Amino acid sequence: MEREKRNKFILAAAGLLLLGLAYILWAVSPEEGNLDSRILLFLQENIRNPILNPVLICITTLGNAGAIWIAGTIALCICKRTRRIGIICACSLTVAFLLNNLFLKNLVGRIRPYEVVAGLQAIIARPVDASFPSGHTSSGFSVAWVLLRNVPKRYGIPAVCLAALIGFSRLYVGVHYPTDVLVGMLIGIGCAYLADALVKRYGQRGMTR
Repeated sequence: MEREKRNKFILAAAGLLLLGLAYILWAVSPEEGNLDSRILLFLQENIRNPILNPVLICITTLGNAGAIWIAGTIALCICKRTRRIGIICACSLTVAFLLNNLFLKNLVGRIRPYEVVAGLQAIIARPVDASFPSGHTSSGFSVAWVLLRNVPKRYGIPAVCLAALIGFSRLYVGVHYPTDVLVGMLIGIGCAYLADALVKRYGQRGMTR
């Protein structure tokens, strides 16, 4: 029990440190050449190429509206054997959506990078909502992290890798800052832990009937 508490404390502390770093990076304006902007320009100038472009565009499309994660969650809920995991995924995904899309995006109102970083070009249709945090990344990790904790690793690890790839694709196509993706990942993981704890504590008896 003590070890579990210590691990949770370390995780929470690491999350706070990363959030602090994200805020520092975000607070520096792009005109000053901050790390956020330099990473995006580096990807555009050194990593983007005609072969990778369609691959990363396809990967980023998988996360549109959280479609792939919603579909996976529905599939888990349909099967009685995996229903509890599906409900945890649904709770985690819902909390992540509400926190990101209805609260943080409106509260922060960060402008998309292609609007302010000189020379940066988006290679997909430009989103109309705010940039911070990345909803694609958050929704991905909110489900993938639940899977990592509740299903065999041969399924959980690929899910986390896909969530990470979708997060990276948002940088590659030029529609998010690295700190958008970083904070989106942390929010998704946090929502997964929260949903896991709540469902296991309050909903397990009802779901086994």
